[in-house]
Amino acid sequence: MGDLLLIRHGETEWSAAGRHTGRTDLPLTPEGEAQARTLAPFFAGRTFSFVLTSPLRRARRTAELAGLRGAETDEDLCEWDYGRYEGLTTARIHETRPDWSLWRDGVPPHPDGRPGESAEDVGRRADRVLARVAPLLSGAGSGEDGVLVAHAHLLRVLTARYLGLPASEGRLFLLTTATVGRLSTEHGLPVVAGWNQRPLPHA
Repeated sequence: MGDLLLIRHGETEWSAAGRHTGRTDLPLTPEGEAQARTLAPFFAGRTFSFVLTSPLRRARRTAELAGLRGAETDEDLCEWDYGRYEGLTTARIHETRPDWSLWRDGVPPHPDGRPGESAEDVGRRADRVLARVAPLLSGAGSGEDGVLVAHAHLLRVLTARYLGLPASEGRLFLLTTATVGRLSTEHGLPVVAGWNQRPLPHA
């Protein structure tokens, strides 16, 4: 059975500032593009059973610069919908809600009334992704790894669900920009085999 490689996109202006970036379709910064290029050695000369990416351009561009050509987009890989908290930092939110936690409390609706997402909402999307890729990773004679290119909170929730944990336990898996995680199995049980990995500078 192949492993599932997880890539968080490179830096954006908002990620560098700690602003919650859900569905706002920001580009990579020049530093984010440089970060994405450093991932290419992980993937050079390899084939994968699939490469799926969020449709948001920061993820698609990261896949391209990492050398992952021909990625297919999946709407379920979009980042958490932060509702009214889109674009705000946690520090700003704590000015009016000192005890607020994204993982426990979710987010208020958008100003126009559209709902944001709870951890459980994101977990349902992550479950659909995992159900989609499971047969591709375990197909007869495959043995090839698969790749998901997406966003910090979505991938943290997906990791929790892969391990059989509640979606809110994604809080345990801090994930930095332009890094690779590896979800694998040991003795038939799901494990995290690598996390926040990136090549050494100038590698």
